[in-house]
Amino acid sequence: MNLRGICNCACECCPGFMVSVNCFTSHFTLHRFTGNSLMTAALNQTIITTDESGLNNPEPTEHSSLPEKPVLQPKETVPVTGNYVLNDTAGKPCIKVSMGVVYKVIDKKKASYFNLDPSTTLATGRCGQKEAVLSLAIVGEGGYLDLTFEKEGNISYVSKVRANLAPSKGNKNYPGVIEHEKLFPTAADHSLKCKSQTEFHLAENLRVKLGPLQFQAFKLTNGKFGEEVECWADFNKRIFPIIIGTTVVGLLLIAVLTFLIIWNSRRQAGYDRI
Repeated sequence: MNLRGICNCACECCPGFMVSVNCFTSHFTLHRFTGNSLMTAALNQTIITTDESGLNNPEPTEHSSLPEKPVLQPKETVPVTGNYVLNDTAGKPCIKVSMGVVYKVIDKKKASYFNLDPSTTLATGRCGQKEAVLSLAIVGEGGYLDLTFEKEGNISYVSKVRANLAPSKGNKNYPGVIEHEKLFPTAADHSLKCKSQTEFHLAENLRVKLGPLQFQAFKLTNGKFGEEVECWADFNKRIFPIIIGTTVVGLLLIAVLTFLIIWNSRRQAGYDRI
């Protein structure tokens, strides 16, 4: 029997989502209902296969199960850069983000790390004229990261960073948030770019590091990043060596001039005795 069409079912691993499965191609899409709008994101993983014999004979594949919960690592490594785009109801992008994310968990004075994997991350959110939220959820209820963007006049910024991590070991959750901030202020039509990592202290036992990163909110022309604006961390790293070098050169010049003045004064004093 040839099976064609779309099957809709609830997703136990991701509450609030519906799964649309193309039973012929074995591709599925997660749908999340947020208020009056529907945000969707397709995951490029094959979960279910059905052969020609019928519906009750699924064949497991290499990716027959959803990703496990985050596994904490003892050492920090460079995260994979993920690219995320959030569209409004008209299909136009309102947030575009390219960044790596590192969770840092502190338990009993010991730090452990988890890098966000873009291939197991679902991007949803909401778009508004003055506020937009990008929510990155780890598939399998492993955690999330929410970035809230706000707009005041011609300037946009990140006002809130909220995160949670639920590692596979133990039953602990590590939630945290900072809010009422004005982080990474950027003019309209511009994108903020930062090669340096920025660490946020969201809770006593949770830190989140973002970077390298580039993002733009509210207004994107043709879905592309606008003119790049350098973040303060990169500016300080670039300008600090120049300041140090200039200071050292200045001190050397002062030392040389002082030596010449003293040497000339002593020589002049020798002439006066004769």
